[in-house]
Amino acid sequence: MSCKAVIFDLDGTLLDTLKDLSVTLNAVLSANGHPTHPLEHCRYLVGSGMRELVRKALPDGVGTPDTIERILGELLEQYALNWNVHSQPYPGIPGMLDGLERLGMKKAILSNKADRFTKLCARHLLADWHFDVVMGHHDAIEHKPSPEGALLVAEMMGEKPSDILYVGDTGIDMLTANRAGMYPLGVLWGFRPEAELVEAGARSLTADPEGILLHLEGCA
Repeated sequence: MSCKAVIFDLDGTLLDTLKDLSVTLNAVLSANGHPTHPLEHCRYLVGSGMRELVRKALPDGVGTPDTIERILGELLEQYALNWNVHSQPYPGIPGMLDGLERLGMKKAILSNKADRFTKLCARHLLADWHFDVVMGHHDAIEHKPSPEGALLVAEMMGEKPSDILYVGDTGIDMLTANRAGMYPLGVLWGFRPEAELVEAGARSLTADPEGILLHLEGCA
């Protein structure tokens, strides 16, 4: 394949945000009298958007639509205060992004995180690098693994889906890439195990960010 652009997932791919998400979620659950979740379990709760995070985190039989919306509102309010306490780029991400800028590669971020938080994280935690598009979830698009957002990002960058490398850490990302006609590259330092990525259609895997750069250098 030719690689003219790369789309990155955010949480678990570029940024380690798990602790801030977990601490905030558990604080809201505890305040409402619900059981909390260990950090490692939260790896499997995140990734499908914040409404789905709430639904998965609530005990069986508790997640009525009204309850989910109420707790979601509290979660968004608290996360706005605590999104950057521990969150930071994974080791090796800065060097990899530096390399992509030297290559002149177009770069974008597509996340299931709410759009305002996606942009906030990119603006403050990835401020040293230029991204052609930064997009989180908003009402105009479906959550991943729908290809809708990925195809919109491709259009905004002016590139064909077949010329785009899609990089993510979950099966949701690999499904998104395949459904959008992009090349799915799974990363192994994020929130989900290798088996999930392979089952969802990852065509390549990398254990460190340098592998992303090497992959792009090889097909640019």
